[in-house]
Amino acid sequence: MKNIRIEIKWAIYFTLMSLLWMLLEKLSGLHGKYIDYHLYLTNLFAIPAIWFMVLALRDKKRNFYNGTMSYKQGLISGIILSAGIALLSPLSQWITSYVITPEYFPNVIKRSVELGYYKTTAEAEANFNYKNYAINSTIFAFVFGVITTAIAMIFIRTKSNK
Repeated sequence: MKNIRIEIKWAIYFTLMSLLWMLLEKLSGLHGKYIDYHLYLTNLFAIPAIWFMVLALRDKKRNFYNGTMSYKQGLISGIILSAGIALLSPLSQWITSYVITPEYFPNVIKRSVELGYYKTTAEAEANFNYKNYAINSTIFAFVFGVITTAIAMIFIRTKSNK
């Protein structure tokens, strides 16, 4: 457990940051009045998500590996971190869906039918619901985290002086 303390810490930080992001989306109207823009602007979340992953990997390098971390060590750390974030994703999605912005699903369902993305409300409800979002966010968190780690470690790893 001591070996993954940094990954656990950053998985919690990441989850808190994602909840703050959802709160900011709600407060800016992206879950209501400006829901038409949500599809595009929510993708900006990638910026703090990547930043947090890099900060976590740098923390692991500095404070666990004493400034010297191989690509493989960083990749393993990033996989563990991604798994931690993925494990917390259903809870984060539940807090988002039922506490922060319970009006999001009804709003997006209504608007997606109005715009013709779905023919019926039932089709939209099959896509926009807690269960579907919890599953997708869990998978996406893990996959995106591993890909981000694989790329970030090219730059973060300690280069050998051969």
